[in-house]
Amino acid sequence: MNEQIKTAQDKMNKCLSALGREFDTIRAGRANPAILDKVQVDYYGTPTAVNAMAAISVSEARVLVIQPWDVSSLKNIEKAIQASDIGITPTNDGKCLRLAFPQPTEERRKELVKQVKAIGEEAKVTIRNARRDALDKLKAMKKNSEITEDDMKGFEKDLQKVTDKAVEEVDTAVAAKEKEIMTV
Repeated sequence: MNEQIKTAQDKMNKCLSALGREFDTIRAGRANPAILDKVQVDYYGTPTAVNAMAAISVSEARVLVIQPWDVSSLKNIEKAIQASDIGITPTNDGKCLRLAFPQPTEERRKELVKQVKAIGEEAKVTIRNARRDALDKLKAMKKNSEITEDDMKGFEKDLQKVTDKAVEEVDTAVAAKEKEIMTV
């Protein structure tokens, strides 16, 4: 496989893993510890991820329990969650925080599905950009007589197969997330 195709495939794989992480942070009504991945807590002057300073577990289908290893940081974690865009107010019992995920309304579910589809489209654009960049480099190589016309056609076919596979994976991920949101 050509180096340009390999580079494009690596970019597409990174895009797919970023898509998965992005989908994990979308609140679909179920308790999911990944929703706290983007929340940073001011811990002795240093921004620190919640999962680096507390044990996060799912106690029930809709309840996330955050137990800090240092109980004195409980208030800071609570403030960081309230300041984030999660949209859930934690309850503090002095030892741990509980995040109760409400059942999303039908309207909210439809909004989330639109958001998921938009994120999926962004991922497809990124994948197509990776394909375009690789094609441009291949055309430059052909122009400089580094590869032949036949090689170029073969590389284009290979690149298209890689692109189609990545786009198909995005569609599958979007459909799975959409199903998860609508069946909560």
